[in-house]
Amino acid sequence: MLCKRIIPCLDVKDGRVVKGTNFINLVDAGSPVELAARYSNEGADELVFLDITASAEKRKTLVNLVKDVAREIRIPFTVGGGISELKDIEVLLKSGADKVSLNTSIVKNPELITQASKQFGCQAVVAAIDVKLVENTYKIFIKGGSEETELEGFSWCENVTNLGAGEILLTSMDRDGTKFGYDIEFLKELTSLVTVPVIASGGAGKKEDFLDAFQKADVDACLAASLFHFNILPIKELKEYLNNNGINVRL
Repeated sequence: MLCKRIIPCLDVKDGRVVKGTNFINLVDAGSPVELAARYSNEGADELVFLDITASAEKRKTLVNLVKDVAREIRIPFTVGGGISELKDIEVLLKSGADKVSLNTSIVKNPELITQASKQFGCQAVVAAIDVKLVENTYKIFIKGGSEETELEGFSWCENVTNLGAGEILLTSMDRDGTKFGYDIEFLKELTSLVTVPVIASGGAGKKEDFLDAFQKADVDACLAASLFHFNILPIKELKEYLNNNGINVRL
């Protein structure tokens, strides 16, 4: 049985890690390089780095910062933000990323998923999907959560996997930063719908939230930010708790 993964997320703006609630009210959480090194040493299974304003600002990911982070860690590394073409993906993979996270660009050009998975392998292509409940329908948002689209949550998730995405990073905008727990109902339906691994994101506030996501929604990984950045919940402590509750994790 594959180990369930715990993944810290670095949301980067202007070269610093930031964290907010519902994608707004951002506060500084430290240096990406220092936090990355800390997580690599503390037993994180992977690291996600998202340049959260790159798409809205119509610019590329901060490649030099990606290189600096990659040098400090010994765990798989996913990078997203401002990726619009195959060349961008190639540059990031050569700069130390193991996978890329695609969000805004694949809504605008779904073919990019297929092209990227053919060229770099589907395991390197993560579809990052930001959902928010709008009038009882889960809607897809892009550009760091600032722009609503016409796409419906479940059908878009299914679509990206059909196009060749190897993994889904699903963020509940309603839960983001609230510490109210992951959106278990959405995740449960999603994991029964798709065959690729699903990473739960948005809402982790305590150890039990991770356990719920693994036990009730059968996700493959849980991602969190502020809990780890501000040392509210050490990764080692979380993994020992999960292990004691029957979840197969790498200790």
